[in-house]
Amino acid sequence: MEHQGRVRAITLLRRGAKTAGMRSADLSSILHNVLMKSLIYRLFAAATASLLLADVGSATELHARLPMSRRSPIPAESFDDLLKEGKAFEKEFQAKDALPLYLAAEKLEPKNPELLVHVARQYRYLMTDASDTREKLRLGHIALEYSTRAAACGPKDCDAQLAPAITLGKMLPYLPTKEQVAASPRIKESVDKALEVDSHNDTAWHVLGRWNRVLAEVSSAKRFVAGLIYGQLPKGSIEEAEQDMKKAIAINPHRLMHYIELGRIYAQMGRKEEAREFINKGLAMPDTEKDDPETKQRGRETLANLH
Repeated sequence: MEHQGRVRAITLLRRGAKTAGMRSADLSSILHNVLMKSLIYRLFAAATASLLLADVGSATELHARLPMSRRSPIPAESFDDLLKEGKAFEKEFQAKDALPLYLAAEKLEPKNPELLVHVARQYRYLMTDASDTREKLRLGHIALEYSTRAAACGPKDCDAQLAPAITLGKMLPYLPTKEQVAASPRIKESVDKALEVDSHNDTAWHVLGRWNRVLAEVSSAKRFVAGLIYGQLPKGSIEEAEQDMKKAIAINPHRLMHYIELGRIYAQMGRKEEAREFINKGLAMPDTEKDDPETKQRGRETLANLH
C-alpha cells in the first residue's frame, strides 16, 4: 500500500509538471527531495521505536534483577491486580512491600471489606516487628481504624467482623488498664458478630477462648477494684475457654496456636500433664504464620512456670 501511494504521488507530480511546462530536470530534483525526505522520516521513526523498546526492555530487566525487598512495584492496571500482588507479598510476611499495593488499591475501592482486613493485618505485622512500645501502639491504632472500617463495610464478612477483636487482642498487653477494661466488651462483641456470620471460623473460636481465659484469670478483688475505677469488667469462664479452644482445633487441627493456647488453659486449670502435652505438641509444629514465633515463646514461658 505504501509503495502504491508513492507511485501515485509521482504520477500526479509528473502530470502537474507537464501541464505547467516544467522541465524534466526540475521535476527530477523535486522527486529526489520528496523521496529522500520520506526515507529519512522512515529511518528516524524506526530508530526512535527501537530506542523506546530498548529503554522499556532495560527497565523491565533491571526491575526483575532487583531483590524483591528493593523493588518499587510497577503500577498495576486494576484493583484486582493490586490485591493479587499485595497478597503475594503478604504470603511471605513482607508487610512493607504489601502495604503500598493495598493502599493504592484502597484509593480505587475504599469500602472493600476484604481489602481493609488485609491492610489492618499488615499494620499488625509491622506492630509485631516493632521493638518500641509506643510504636507498637501507634501501628496498633492504625490497624484498629482499618479493622473498624472493615467491620462497618462488611456486615456479612466473617473476617471483617472479627478484625477489631484480633487487633484489640494484639494491642491489649500494651494498653493502660482503663483502655484494657474498655476493650474487653468490644472484643467479645466483635467475636460474637463473626460467629453469627460463620460458626465454623476457627480463628473466632480461638479469640473467644483466649478472651475467656484472660478474664477468668482476674481475681474477684481485682475485678471489684476495676469496677470501681474503670467500669464493669466482663466475666470469663475457664471451662468455656477450654471448650472454645477444642472447637478451634476440631475445625482446623493444623495451627499450632490452638494447641499452645489450650495448653496454657490447662496450666491455668492446674492440669499440668495436659498442659505439657498440648504445649509441646504446638512447639513441635513448624512456623507457618507471622505470630507463630511469639506464640511459641509464650508456650515456653508457661512450661517454665509449671512445677
